[in-house]
Amino acid sequence: MPAEVKNQKFAMLFDWFDQGGDGVLTHDDFRAMGDLFGALAAEDDRENASAMRNAFEEWWRVLLAHGDANGDGRIDREEFLDVMEANVTAPEHFEEAVLTIADALMRALDTNGDGVLSKDEYVRMYSALGIPPVHSEDAFRRLDRDGNGVLSHEEFRLAITEFYLSGDENAPGNWLIGPIR
Repeated sequence: MPAEVKNQKFAMLFDWFDQGGDGVLTHDDFRAMGDLFGALAAEDDRENASAMRNAFEEWWRVLLAHGDANGDGRIDREEFLDVMEANVTAPEHFEEAVLTIADALMRALDTNGDGVLSKDEYVRMYSALGIPPVHSEDAFRRLDRDGNGVLSHEEFRLAITEFYLSGDENAPGNWLIGPIR
């Protein structure tokens, strides 16, 4: 069951990352994701925008180096599922390819600089990233583990880590981009 849960989450990611909608991931898709995430930062927040774009470039580099089994410069769904499990979520890549985005995203979304994400800041992220906001309130409630009405940096990082690494279908982090389908 844990592998099945992870594959469902990774399949959702594949569909989200496939910005061209052509059934394969390309460097252009990852540039588009980097731009999408980078646009969440304030206009003068070049540091966080750049960090997110660079992290997507790193993610693409890892995908291409370890997952392009047929050498065509593109990643199909099967290649993506394999490389996510074997390489992107491996300790030597996870921090640089995934958590770097999480940290920069947290800083960029924290528009009032209080060190936490309010529900409004979180919902804004959902909308800006093209994720249907219908799930955002439920997701926020699940990710706010201490029930204090905000997401701390630790809660946000934990949610992202659970989404990528947990095989537990009931882990709150699975709701990061909506319900597992």
